[in-house]
Amino acid sequence: MSAQELITDHLDLWTGAVTKKSSSGRGSNGKIELTGIKKLRELILELAVSGRLVSQSPEDTLFKEHLLWLRREHAPIKARGRKTVSGDVTGDEQPFDIPRTWTWTRLGEIVEVLDSQRKPITKAARKSGPYPYYGASGIVDYVDGYLFDEPLVLVGEDGAKWDKGEATAFSISGKSWVNNHAHVLRPRREAVTDEYLVYYITAADLSPYITGMTVPKLNQARLASIPVATPCLEEQHRIVQKVDELMALCDRLEQQTSDQLDAHETLVDTLLGTLTQSENASELADNWARLAAHFDTLFTTEQSIDKLKQAILQLAVMGRLVEQNAGDEPAASYLALSGIKATTANTPQNWVTAELGTLGTILGGATPSKKNADYWAGEIPWVSPKDMKTDYISSSQDQISNTAIESTSLRLIPPHSLLMVVRGMILAHSFPVAMTLAPVTINQDMKALIPPRDLAPYLLLFLKAHKATVTSLVDHSTHGTCKLKSEKLWLLPVHVPPLAEQTKILQKVDELMALCDQLKKRLNQASETRCQLAEAVMKKAVS
Repeated sequence: MSAQELITDHLDLWTGAVTKKSSSGRGSNGKIELTGIKKLRELILELAVSGRLVSQSPEDTLFKEHLLWLRREHAPIKARGRKTVSGDVTGDEQPFDIPRTWTWTRLGEIVEVLDSQRKPITKAARKSGPYPYYGASGIVDYVDGYLFDEPLVLVGEDGAKWDKGEATAFSISGKSWVNNHAHVLRPRREAVTDEYLVYYITAADLSPYITGMTVPKLNQARLASIPVATPCLEEQHRIVQKVDELMALCDRLEQQTSDQLDAHETLVDTLLGTLTQSENASELADNWARLAAHFDTLFTTEQSIDKLKQAILQLAVMGRLVEQNAGDEPAASYLALSGIKATTANTPQNWVTAELGTLGTILGGATPSKKNADYWAGEIPWVSPKDMKTDYISSSQDQISNTAIESTSLRLIPPHSLLMVVRGMILAHSFPVAMTLAPVTINQDMKALIPPRDLAPYLLLFLKAHKATVTSLVDHSTHGTCKLKSEKLWLLPVHVPPLAEQTKILQKVDELMALCDQLKKRLNQASETRCQLAEAVMKKAVS
């Protein structure tokens, strides 16, 4: 099977195998990694550097003869006084078989290492200029001078990634400056092209050559000893041409898949938006019917299901998820028992609107002195933003003692209270909120609201539904700090239904969230299967 057929015959597999990133990246689909296409790129390189991507020609010369000439013409590299880097690559060092016309050589025999000419410049000492200043993974800065003025290949020495498929090596040209975090190689171009060398190093797993546990490093001696499967120059040119062609095809597949994901995300946003913007029950029913007709094609990613969950929350706190009952005790009567004033303007039947800060007692937090060990020798949870990763809080990474509460401004916060993060970088994109299940304390980046006990579960749901509204209230300082000021947070209008309806809403939300979680689980299983299939096809192709 040709490389072209390998791509086209499994096109759905390469484009359909996606995984969730641990952190967001560029673009609207920054949280999605196109795993299948990444595997395809690795496969193309692996086939290329093992002689299975293009056919060998009867006119190709034997590289072994050229290697013997190289060894006569060029003195072998000495790595800082150690033994010379030359000699045949033994069988146990060869990671795969190669064609008859190819030869295993060592990297140090087909390049000149120019590390002695590189020079680091501290950030404080750099003067801005037009010349790129390179480090282990690419351009770090631009400076007013240069050390090199020729095409070269750089390989990360430390601070780089050396696994298979990583951009460990890259080409540079023109006037440039290189610091001491990248090895500088001048390929012996009578033996190897810059492009083939970069592709080979990228395809290779260099992790066995890395030394150092605290600071991993690819030192010069180990770099020079790396075995390189080398064909003649004519075949190198054919390989590079074919790899370039196939990588361009991967680029187009990647762009097409990304565009499809963007379009899908826009469609999901639009249709879910019609639900939350419906003016009445009849319009909501029509919009839901339109969405339900395309459910199987709309909710096919984790992100789309998460957006469906958010729409469910919004509908719940708008009074559109369950029917109102005229016989329910009005929310105003219930809140009045706790001395809470509210208005019934522009609310569903028996609902009221009240400012968040009026719905309970507000408490702040503090950090007991770290110098007093007695303060930190207890079992009382001391909650900080790092603990706010769940809807319900009963424990924390840090605990304090009763002594800390008695001796500082800290107050014990009872169960069924709401905790909120009001300061921190996470507020740039999220609003962590949780309900306590046990007595806790909080640090100074948090606020607590102690509402009537029966109201707390609904308030948690309301604040989760209005995450976007709350984050829009956040102030951003010039140095990146995010803060949610009390005068904005506590004025947030909260729509409160009768207690009986709150119970129905919470039950319905739990039911729908469970269905969403089941759907997400099946999607994840299907995605994992596609990724495993892509891996299996790749292994079969190179076996």
